[in-house]
Amino acid sequence: MLSQLLVLFGFFALVLVSIVWINKAVSIFDKLIGDGQPPWVFLEFTALTLPAVIGVVLPIAAFAAAVYVIHRLSSDSELTVMQAMGYSPLRLLRPVLVFGLLVALMMSVLAHLLIPSSMGQLRLREDEVSRNISAQLLSDGTFLHPAPAITFYIREITPEGELRDVFLSDRRKPDRVTTYTSSRAYLVSEPAGTRLVMVAGLAQTVERDGNRLFTTHFDDFSHDISSLISRGAASLDRVAFASTLDMLTAPGAVAARTGATHGEVMTELHGRVTAALMCVIAALVGFATLLVGGFSRFGVWRQIGLAFGFLLGIKIVESAVVAPVLVEGALWPLLYLPPLIGAVLTGVLLTLAVHPWLLRWRPWRGAGDAPGAEARA
Repeated sequence: MLSQLLVLFGFFALVLVSIVWINKAVSIFDKLIGDGQPPWVFLEFTALTLPAVIGVVLPIAAFAAAVYVIHRLSSDSELTVMQAMGYSPLRLLRPVLVFGLLVALMMSVLAHLLIPSSMGQLRLREDEVSRNISAQLLSDGTFLHPAPAITFYIREITPEGELRDVFLSDRRKPDRVTTYTSSRAYLVSEPAGTRLVMVAGLAQTVERDGNRLFTTHFDDFSHDISSLISRGAASLDRVAFASTLDMLTAPGAVAARTGATHGEVMTELHGRVTAALMCVIAALVGFATLLVGGFSRFGVWRQIGLAFGFLLGIKIVESAVVAPVLVEGALWPLLYLPPLIGAVLTGVLLTLAVHPWLLRWRPWRGAGDAPGAEARA
């Protein structure tokens, strides 16, 4: 059972990760390639988003694997044979529990290590790309706005890197608007920054005071455009980027450094722990629900729907307990309520599987009221 659970878990995880990853990759591709970034930057960005995507689908894949394995064992009557040989529900639970713990271990590595580090690296790379002036400006046939009050347009970019028919509008000063146009231009990178060298152009300056226009024709003109789209350094002082050890040992310092509340720190810290626990609970709930029904020629689709409903209810509770903890960090034990509900539910279902007569129990009506008593009389 354990080997089947692991194989099917890998299959479902691969399918779900592919679906979610493709949806994210489309938006990333459109943004990066549209901004003139090379394909390898797109591959790097999508790779950095993979840990977060995998963390989302692991509990779902664990639940789907547990349900599918038990469904197949029940359909092939293998589950009935094992129970007839003396395997109790608790004995059958052992491989599912081991499987859930293995998935929880994967989720712990993701939640505590890979996801925070990948998100931080992604934030740094996004800032580096946003600072790449050449990539922002080298897009022909489109009016670009690399910064507020700045408009840039290139009609054509030749294979040699020459910019044809350039338009640059600088409206950062409300009382003074400057527009540059040139037939040819070049981007030149220097240690001090990036300069736009325009050839055979015109500079037009409109001053609001007096409504005057000044024009200047030039043969060549060099303009420093680094200051036009300068940005501050990327900040990694966010709760999502903080290490679990820092939040565990000094939550107050993390809250002060990131500007977050105590509730946000507690939600992030204990959310990483409960994410791993939910992987175990998802597998156990799926297994225990299907084990209750036993063998049926009509399949176990009713139990599958019931298992999905149980898991959905647990996820609803998980979403509901986040809001109080965000307001008051001392209520962080509420975050462990969904895994606790799942554990209690699994215990109840296993009890029904061990004692199936509880499902058929009816109040005792006396010997005279027993079925067939009237006929015997």
